[in-house]
Amino acid sequence: MSVSFNTKHLNAFIAEHEYAAIYPQVAAAHEMLEAKNGPGNDFLGWMYQPRDYDKEEFARIKEAAKKIREESDVLIVAGIGGSYLGARAVIEAVKGMYHNDVDDGLKIYFCGNNISPSYLNTILDICKGKRVSVNVISKSGTTTETSLAFRVLRKFLEEQVGEEEANNRIYATTDKARGILKQLADSKGWPTFVVPDDIGGRFSVLSAVGLLPIACTGIDIDALMQGAADAMARFSKLGPDNDAYKYAAARNILYRKGKQIEILECYEPDFTLMNEWYKQLFGESEGKDQKGLFPASCIFSTDLHSMGQFIQDGARNMFETIVNVKNPVSDLYLEEVEGNFDGLNFLANQNMSVVNRKAMEGTILAHIEGGVPQLLIDVDDLSAYNVGYLIYFFWRACACSGYLLSVNPFNQPGVEDYKKNMFALLGKPGYEELTAALEAKLK
Repeated sequence: MSVSFNTKHLNAFIAEHEYAAIYPQVAAAHEMLEAKNGPGNDFLGWMYQPRDYDKEEFARIKEAAKKIREESDVLIVAGIGGSYLGARAVIEAVKGMYHNDVDDGLKIYFCGNNISPSYLNTILDICKGKRVSVNVISKSGTTTETSLAFRVLRKFLEEQVGEEEANNRIYATTDKARGILKQLADSKGWPTFVVPDDIGGRFSVLSAVGLLPIACTGIDIDALMQGAADAMARFSKLGPDNDAYKYAAARNILYRKGKQIEILECYEPDFTLMNEWYKQLFGESEGKDQKGLFPASCIFSTDLHSMGQFIQDGARNMFETIVNVKNPVSDLYLEEVEGNFDGLNFLANQNMSVVNRKAMEGTILAHIEGGVPQLLIDVDDLSAYNVGYLIYFFWRACACSGYLLSVNPFNQPGVEDYKKNMFALLGKPGYEELTAALEAKLK
């Protein structure tokens, strides 16, 4: 199987009767998902999307990606949260962190995910003198970070190539029928793609939100969707061998035993942005009503030299979930060095991936000895197919886990609080009373 949940290192922490005890709750969560009668049921479009996606729009995405690749040197994607994390995570997992440096042809950069002028100016400097296209992604068209960046990008394009040609280089992914961005796109003649009404941002990577940027890098989006579809067929069935549900059960059993933090880890640096995608998926889905596991992440062996001490000997309020990529995209054969100046000849005459695996296995055993539960998610490789498979695995596990916590996994009410304060402090009309109260607190 492409993706599987491996519990072999959990025996000291979870007994079989504990899985049996929580199974009726898993079954109840599954029934709520399938009947669409649980909290947040308006946002379950992701459940069968890998099978039921809009085939006509999918074809338009591939056509647009082909045009962008042929006519542009750079694609800038403006979006935040689910409107950029999923796409960037898939691209870096499949093509590598340095794909812009090693690939010929189109380069892709992401902005609109922060309010740093230095960050945006750097991207503009990279794009000077190059053929640039822009994909702006926002359902409402009013997301502060994305809208600010898009203002700057439009001005940049119009100054470089004129307004008419700039309009030929802008692609909008937004609401199907309403909203500021949709109205603007229609008035300017920009091609538009749909942010689905029934899919929240953190579940949107396999919609046009993620698929257009992913396709523009040359990744096979048919394979990506097929992986997700095969995972959907497997993980949509209730049973004790449903690994997505078993993962959800294990993390909730540990949570009920006082484990408050889950650290997602991988020994492949190309997985770094998938870690970030996981943190949004589980953080926004579960962190409600003063409940939920805190999602953290590490890339090993790098972070063993910074976080390893705490994980080994610190507070016993965490567990680790390791994404075990069995086959790296490439390998290195280690040869003996005359004189053995670094003392590493004992590692020679084998592939470097073997050393990486032994580092993982040694760390797992050390952390078990230190009292840290170890969950393994085995993945054959980081091909487009398997990344799509893994995405659906996490989706199903997250939805089930949220219901096990008795929260709505599909809303994010707490996200609005900082926005109100930010708007008030920036002087947005209509926030005057709050502005005065906040400024008084800051004195």
